[in-house]
Amino acid sequence: MSMLPSRTKFRKCQKGSLKGCSKAGNFIDFGDYGMQALDRGWITNKQIEACRVTISRYFSRKGKVWIRIFPDKPVSKKPAEVRMGKGKGSVEHWVACVRPGRVLFEVGNVSREDAQRALRLAAAKLPIKTKFVERVERVQ
Repeated sequence: MSMLPSRTKFRKCQKGSLKGCSKAGNFIDFGDYGMQALDRGWITNKQIEACRVTISRYFSRKGKVWIRIFPDKPVSKKPAEVRMGKGKGSVEHWVACVRPGRVLFEVGNVSREDAQRALRLAAAKLPIKTKFVERVERVQ
């Protein structure tokens, strides 16, 4: 199951900037425990899928998993040994742009120890540092 948008306004996009902290998705909204990003970077659709598989396999049909990021940015690449020029390369894969503070995954209906172990196994599949966070009641 590869994650990519069904359609986009433009096929290719520019690199963009990852400076600053996350402006949205910083709190646990669905589950009881979560994995929060401490670094900034691009997370590919394959890395997200690897994390999802790891967490769901560890729970073995217990609990629930929420994926809070979606790869909506196309990354293009030119083939090896191609001369410069002749336009932008074709889309190679899709990434999610992650800034510090963003909650990446949430889990629920499991014990704290199980959630911590599953999210630690999943964190090993990611190129950024993460931390384990618990739900706190927010005053609206």
